[in-house]
Amino acid sequence: MDPTRIERRVLLALAAGVLGGACRSGRRATDASALGDRLAALEREGRLGVAVVDTGTGAVHGRRLDERFAMCSTFKLVLAAQVFQRAAEGGPALDAPLDFEAGDLVSHAPLTRALVEAAHARGARRASASRRALAHAAQTTSDNAATNVLLRDLGGPSAFTAYCRRHGDQATRLDRYEPEMSDVGPGDERDTTTPRAMAHLVARLLGPSGLPPAERALLRAWLLETQTGAARVRAGLPPTWIAGDKTGTGGGTCTVKVNDVVWIEPPGRAPLVVAAYYDTATLAEWPSAAQEAVLADVGRAVAASHL
Repeated sequence: MDPTRIERRVLLALAAGVLGGACRSGRRATDASALGDRLAALEREGRLGVAVVDTGTGAVHGRRLDERFAMCSTFKLVLAAQVFQRAAEGGPALDAPLDFEAGDLVSHAPLTRALVEAAHARGARRASASRRALAHAAQTTSDNAATNVLLRDLGGPSAFTAYCRRHGDQATRLDRYEPEMSDVGPGDERDTTTPRAMAHLVARLLGPSGLPPAERALLRAWLLETQTGAARVRAGLPPTWIAGDKTGTGGGTCTVKVNDVVWIEPPGRAPLVVAAYYDTATLAEWPSAAQEAVLADVGRAVAASHL
């Protein structure tokens, strides 16, 4: 074959590849811009921060990516990972028990309160549960007392923050225990994260450079089992998309916070991590259905973006 014709074919193929890549890059930029516009339209009050991380490429898109938001209970996902990792690295086993008593109970303690009451009924002052059971309760039902018992066992809020730093997260910080850590006013950086930092942290923990494979699979299973976010981001995703999450909610003495960190497995592509933090301008004890629905709309925006 004529070498000139071969060279022409190669050049055409290279040009097609460059143009195709440029088209894909341009399409991604357009999709990212459209996602930002959709998210901005959802922000009818307060601040809405959202990060969407593509675990296949590492790309992140969203809104208010680097602004600080109160974590509320979303940190419990990372706390469970910390418990898993310590056990995998030779620390206390997941099935090793921890003791607690009535003085450890705080608001919203479904598992731990039942165990303390059962202990009292049989004449015992203290109850106990395995670290696995306490971490499961913290993740799936957001049990605050279980969270505090684990947090003390791990070394307190500063140890949690150090764990985040170990995994490359320089923004997330934990300063207090439950339930005080959810009381975050304007300008208070205690117990906060950024959407970008949390989304990247969860993507790392559930990726090959984070938790060991068995622990990674267990945390994923617990995320899928959790039902507290049924009305939030997951409500806006297509039914064929597999998703699990950890919610966080604040209110009472501060403006209502409606948060959700979600692991998403769309068919035929790498998983996504969405970190959505909605700090409303409303003073109330609990979010309204309309405020939770904003996060469902975040899910719809992510699904429509084709990032």
